[in-house]
Amino acid sequence: MRLRLLAPIVPVMAGCVALPAVALALVGHRMVMPPMWVHFYGVGVTALVATAAAAALTIVGTRRADVRTVVIAGGFSLMAALLAVHGLATPGVLLGPNGLIAISGGLTLPVGGAVLVLCALPRFATARAIPRVIAIQTALAAGVVGLAVLGALRPELVPAVPAAKSPAALALLAVGLCFYAALAVRATHTFLLTRRGADLAVVFGLALLATSLYAALVLTFMDLGWWLGHLFEVTGIAVVGASVGYDLYRGRRSRPLVGDLRASEIVLAEEAYLGARVRALMVRLAEKDTSTEEHTRRVASLAVAIGEHLGLSPARLRSLAIGGLLHDIGKLSVPEPILAKPGPLDDDELAVVRLHPERGRELLTELGGFDETVKRLVLDHHERLDGGGYPRGLRGGELELETRILAVCDVYDALVSPRVYRGAWPVERALALLDEEAGTMFDERVVDGLVRVLRDREADREPLVA
Repeated sequence: MRLRLLAPIVPVMAGCVALPAVALALVGHRMVMPPMWVHFYGVGVTALVATAAAAALTIVGTRRADVRTVVIAGGFSLMAALLAVHGLATPGVLLGPNGLIAISGGLTLPVGGAVLVLCALPRFATARAIPRVIAIQTALAAGVVGLAVLGALRPELVPAVPAAKSPAALALLAVGLCFYAALAVRATHTFLLTRRGADLAVVFGLALLATSLYAALVLTFMDLGWWLGHLFEVTGIAVVGASVGYDLYRGRRSRPLVGDLRASEIVLAEEAYLGARVRALMVRLAEKDTSTEEHTRRVASLAVAIGEHLGLSPARLRSLAIGGLLHDIGKLSVPEPILAKPGPLDDDELAVVRLHPERGRELLTELGGFDETVKRLVLDHHERLDGGGYPRGLRGGELELETRILAVCDVYDALVSPRVYRGAWPVERALALLDEEAGTMFDERVVDGLVRVLRDREADREPLVA
């Protein structure tokens, strides 16, 4: 991921990790001596419940042929199972002094994080991988059970490693933090695209797990932070697992941990990712004029693809997606006979149509809840670099990159789509016109980005026009 894209991601991650990190900093080193049954029941039994819940999530993911959910649930079931072994191995309850409690506690988060990182690999992207994933999870589960049995029957064979602050512990901490940082970057990127509370919850849950990793490997059971770390760990597993379960309940794949959500997908499912207001406006536009609604969808999809190619941040891509979908919403004010006229418009009719950018901005302002970037996109999508556009006659540097992208996509789709008074232009002819006017009316980078995106879509056998 490009470094500049991390700029909006870092504050979200920092905000999520602040609460548990500050708690550890303030009270983490206070000495405590709670009875060991608190650890046995509070960690061991709770983690057993979490293990069962994660196993159930694995079953649901398998039935729905959702390999990503199977991998994620498998990671959490492994994490929860190791944590359960850690809790149940509490000395003085079921077992005497043993090394099982140390090794299971030290491995829980790094091993779980490693499994979760794997969920983005291509080999785990299709349903055909589910049997292989299940086999791996079964083998790991057998390993956990074997470790638990060995530690219970022959405790002298299981070393009490890693000791707090030891080189091994610090190495595990470094590796584990890298895993959770990678996961958090994916999840935050997804959240900035969707702005869903469920996706932000995943970021917070990962922050809890990363913080608990520090507590587990640096502090000891006589430190309050060690106990807080266990609380953070169980809570983090529950929060992230609940988000995955929520997505399954709503019939969607869980995307934050995978980080493979594309901006074009939020255009295709605007109600799920962009909100009910955007969906309601799109429904209203479709009722008014189907061809305009279809045009806005194609323009928005193409615009965000170009935006991704040019390295726009997730927040800017989200605004571009909304602006692309709603850029012609002002046509709700245009009389239907003008919109459906089977021929070129006369001057008076054209003057009415040319009011739609201002009418669109006014509508979004009245409705409220749309940021200024979206409203500027709606108002300025007919502006041109040479100042020949409307309604404000903006020039060059006055046009933001998002506006330049939307302008090119709007013209391109209008040219390659059939109209009641003319046929669709061939793609090559439309691109030739845009290339000819690049640098004067249109941004050269955007025109080049359009060509690259269309070439990629053709390679993927996606239709260039609807």
